[in-house]
Amino acid sequence: MKTSIAMTTYNGKEYIRELLDSVRCQTLVPDEVVIVDDCSADGTPELVREYIKQYRLENWNVICNETNLGWRKNFRVALDKCNGEFVFLCDQD
Repeated sequence: MKTSIAMTTYNGKEYIRELLDSVRCQTLVPDEVVIVDDCSADGTPELVREYIKQYRLENWNVICNETNLGWRKNFRVALDKCNGEFVFLCDQD
């Protein structure tokens, strides 16, 4: 059974590292983590990319929307990008 985490972000740079640590350190590791950023202006996607590189998280992917979609549509994009049979939703706040 393949599991995915669909995570959305928006201007969450100040607290996102704590969430990323929590997801990375879970007892049951997901098969993929899809992170969709909704046009953050505070450097959130860059921080997430650096985090992924630091921990060599090959099954984590960051996608940046070209325009701000709002939280509902942003989650829809994240869900559409997931391949798992079971998908868990995760939001930065």
